[in-house]
Amino acid sequence: MGFERASLLSRQVEDVSLEVVAEEAGRLVKLFERIGGFSSRYIVRSAEVLVEMYRSGATVLMSFPANLVATGLRGLFSGLIKHGLVHAVITAGGTFDHDIARGQGYKYYIGDFEYDDSLLRELEIHRLGNILIPFENYGPPIEGFTHMMLEELVKIKEEWSPSELAFEAGRRLPDENSILKRAFERKTPIFAPGIMDSAFGTAIYTFNEKSRVSSSLKPVRVDVVKDMERIADIVYSSEKLGGIMLGGGISKHHLIWWAQFRGGLDYAVSITSAPEWDGSLSGARTREAISWGKIKPKANHVTVPGDATVVFPIVIGYVIRELGAV
Repeated sequence: MGFERASLLSRQVEDVSLEVVAEEAGRLVKLFERIGGFSSRYIVRSAEVLVEMYRSGATVLMSFPANLVATGLRGLFSGLIKHGLVHAVITAGGTFDHDIARGQGYKYYIGDFEYDDSLLRELEIHRLGNILIPFENYGPPIEGFTHMMLEELVKIKEEWSPSELAFEAGRRLPDENSILKRAFERKTPIFAPGIMDSAFGTAIYTFNEKSRVSSSLKPVRVDVVKDMERIADIVYSSEKLGGIMLGGGISKHHLIWWAQFRGGLDYAVSITSAPEWDGSLSGARTREAISWGKIKPKANHVTVPGDATVVFPIVIGYVIRELGAV
């Protein structure tokens, strides 16, 4: 059983850097431009939109779901924050989970979609798509980190917004590829409107349960409205507003929802593997957002159908090369 588990956990997930992506993946856009047909055109178009967006000086909001933080894209996201190419992040609560676990040195591994999940359960391995996460590398490290942090924070004040908690988590993480760490260093806000739907959020709950039977611990309160005030300030103060949306869900919706209050996004690139025909927000094309006022009618926008782990490194690699940003 030990050998079987070790053989499954033999290939670690590695974070990719902006520099590597710019050098290796960035060249592919020119190749796709020559190919001329079908999905390659969406990739070329999205690269053109992003180059124009950055050269316009737009405020850039980026959204992504937590599952991408379990992959090597984590290093790419942290690099974008480090180099000031993202001004605010909107994501799911699970981003805290994966970044805190991996930021403390706990490893994730490369597996397959076809593994026997009953066997994985016996071997105490979580499967996230084709990423493998040992039980001991997920729940306990996240709860332990969060409880220690909250013990310190409640001595300062009892009420914290999700972006403040992200800031404090980043302050305490040593990993250079950590999204939270880079956001802390750059003072880049990370908004997580669904923060409680995560191991991090559950750890807040269990911390408060501990405080109920403790004479020294105070409970912590999470103020999500405070973050709405903060994102409103960013949106209203932006002369031009751009959105990079990977995947869908609450992260994508929160970005375009707030954009509508200043007349919509001026630039928008959405990369999604979800279909449009089921009416979901995740699969909705950027053109649909125009009807809601979330993207301007004259905005430069495109939806790229595909897997963000394949498409985004190619697109952003080209953009970085064009801008000479790293």
